[in-house]
Amino acid sequence: MNDLISATFITVFVATVLAQAMPLILAAVGETVGEQAGVLNLGIEGVMLVGAYAAFVATLLTGNFWLGMLAGAVGGVVANLAMLVLNVWLGLNQIVIGLAITLIGEGLTSVLYLQNYAKSTTSLGQAPALVIPGLSDIPIIGRALFQQSAIFWAMLILVAVMAFLLARTNWGLSTRSAGQKPSSLDAAGGSVMKTRSQAVLVNGVFVGLGGAYLAVLTTSTFTPGLTNGLGFIAIVITMLSRGRILLVVLTSLIYGLAVAIGPALQVVGFNVPADFIKMLPFVVVMLTLIVFARSSVVPPALGAAYTRGAR
Repeated sequence: MNDLISATFITVFVATVLAQAMPLILAAVGETVGEQAGVLNLGIEGVMLVGAYAAFVATLLTGNFWLGMLAGAVGGVVANLAMLVLNVWLGLNQIVIGLAITLIGEGLTSVLYLQNYAKSTTSLGQAPALVIPGLSDIPIIGRALFQQSAIFWAMLILVAVMAFLLARTNWGLSTRSAGQKPSSLDAAGGSVMKTRSQAVLVNGVFVGLGGAYLAVLTTSTFTPGLTNGLGFIAIVITMLSRGRILLVVLTSLIYGLAVAIGPALQVVGFNVPADFIKMLPFVVVMLTLIVFARSSVVPPALGAAYTRGAR
């Protein structure tokens, strides 16, 4: 039990929670923007994988973690172009296209990885830590929170900016109107198609960044199926969070806690089956969904195509 309460153990545990939660936070923020505009993107599992693979390749070739994250964002946008054209512009079924994007993303990244990198185990190493003077010396949590990569803080700032834009700006109001009552946005002189197009592109950026963070910082590598259902968990978290970014962050931290607690139990001597450790995060998400399902609210126009002038 001494290992359970040791400062080093707690530091590693907190750092692991953050590393596991951040990709989910980014993906769920992206999905939140899309859903608030009325676009249900069931393809974010595939989009995350494209972002993760693009980030892995870019970081491996350049040695620059920032360029890897940028490549992940670009990969996410490119992967979302099918959603933009087929769903927003042509009005095709969002569920069918989303599932197709997931399957294509999984298949494409697996083939590319197996063809180019499967013969050797490739690790990207650790991104340089940004040590914040004073705060990093705080006992236990100082090293876990304030010796993170600069990318970690950049992603937090990006999430905070998006929370402000969505809640406090005209752009955010237009985005929510496109999901709540697109006819009102249309009548007020706004463009539902333009607003939803912007939301899909923003969705691609954040989901791609989520995949990139998972590959570049959380795991420091890429493997086929790296996300392991994380995109679908992001969709659940988005629906539970009711468009509130703060709830997205808090719920994602619960997931990170569930991922980190299994290995922690093994470290302190509990004989926990490996299958249980893999299953635990999904069980926690399912229980959360059961408990809070009644309070979850989705935009009325979510998943519905819109034709200008329609009422």
